[in-house]
Amino acid sequence: MSDFDYDLFVIGAGSGGLAASKRAAKYGAKVAIAEGDLVGGTCVIRGCVPKKLMVYASHFSHFSHESAGYGWTIPAGTFDWAKLRDAIQTEVMRLNKLHISFLEKNNVELISGFARFVDAHTVAVGDRQFTAERILISVGGEATKPNLAGMEHAITSKEMFLLPKFPQRFAVIGGGYIGVEFAGIMRGLGAEVTQIIRDRAILRGFDDDVRNNVQEGMGHHGINLQTCIDSSTLAITKEENNLAITFNDASGKPQIVNVDAVLSATGRKPNLAPLNLENAGIKVINNAIAVREDSSTNQPHIYAIGDCTDRVNLTPVAIAEGRAFADTVYGHTPRFISHTNIPSAVFSQPEAATVGLTEEQARELYGDRVKVYKTKFRPMFYSLAGGEAKTMMKLIVVGEEERVLGLHMVGKEAAEIIQGMALVITMGGCKKDLDNTMAMHPTAAEEFVTLS
Repeated sequence: MSDFDYDLFVIGAGSGGLAASKRAAKYGAKVAIAEGDLVGGTCVIRGCVPKKLMVYASHFSHFSHESAGYGWTIPAGTFDWAKLRDAIQTEVMRLNKLHISFLEKNNVELISGFARFVDAHTVAVGDRQFTAERILISVGGEATKPNLAGMEHAITSKEMFLLPKFPQRFAVIGGGYIGVEFAGIMRGLGAEVTQIIRDRAILRGFDDDVRNNVQEGMGHHGINLQTCIDSSTLAITKEENNLAITFNDASGKPQIVNVDAVLSATGRKPNLAPLNLENAGIKVINNAIAVREDSSTNQPHIYAIGDCTDRVNLTPVAIAEGRAFADTVYGHTPRFISHTNIPSAVFSQPEAATVGLTEEQARELYGDRVKVYKTKFRPMFYSLAGGEAKTMMKLIVVGEEERVLGLHMVGKEAAEIIQGMALVITMGGCKKDLDNTMAMHPTAAEEFVTLS
């Protein structure tokens, strides 16, 4: 008989915590999971799921124009923000209930409330205390705002899905994937959009061809991109009927943008403050929980996964880490997650997806042994639909065997295509493997197997 209330206590019912708790329970562990918000975590509640639904909604604004070239006469419609907002929240609540039912089916006890450490084996939720042989931290991250004048008037991605009124004039501060995605969404829904970035281009850390082609496409969609190299010059002032954003542009010239709402999309950080980690003696480095390869902390019975460890902050990674933890500890099948060659997508407009090394990273590692194959073309769909849309595909290889190091794409269905192409890198494939793959015509994806 165990001296603990539970074999495993999970703090945070996001993607990683849910995956770990259910799998551990299937192995026979007595598991509880604590959550002070809706069940599902950032991805389900205020992240990738509701955001992707907004991306879908924003695409409809193009249909009346694009369909004309195909012989259709479809009048331009009107957009109802409240209807979309409420429909998305209904879907969020459905998913919340679905995840709760999955916990029940797997005999995982859900405890409502935010958990905090009392000591290394004890957590408190409200006025109740629970002990556990092992504890898994999966609390995710939270959006942050820069320390600039007037930022209290800005919202974060957390509030984007609950806006009471649609902002006809909208600004985004930040050039990362969250800011880029919301800029495209709001422009597609009909807002005038200004995006203010600090770098020469959006999407820092991505391959330069991805950055440049997405930025070019955003310009064609009517998004006004502004560069503010010195962020200390940026400030937000609340006026009677709008918010005024002032800043100096790349040339040092003062600028002012009047908008109805401002999104601060300058970063996220692990959500550690409520945990009282010091009570358990858990080591934190750069505001993230320090973990080993097996996701254990400096306390060998306490583990952490997902965004709170700030390794690779993606939902599928948190899920994989959670399942690997359960398999290792409770399934007695040790395995670890590789954090390299992870495919990722930006649901921008145009869409982008990537896996493996950027060209810059590849050349730093392999120098002149690197070879790049690249193409840019107008997708077949737009031959009748019109417009300035282009697709860019890029293949990065190394050595005489031309082993594939990186695959990058900007354009329609980029994420769906790169998800499949990621297998080439995972299996250590070479360009000849792509060359030997029969093309499927006419598709965009066939370009990856016909590059020369």
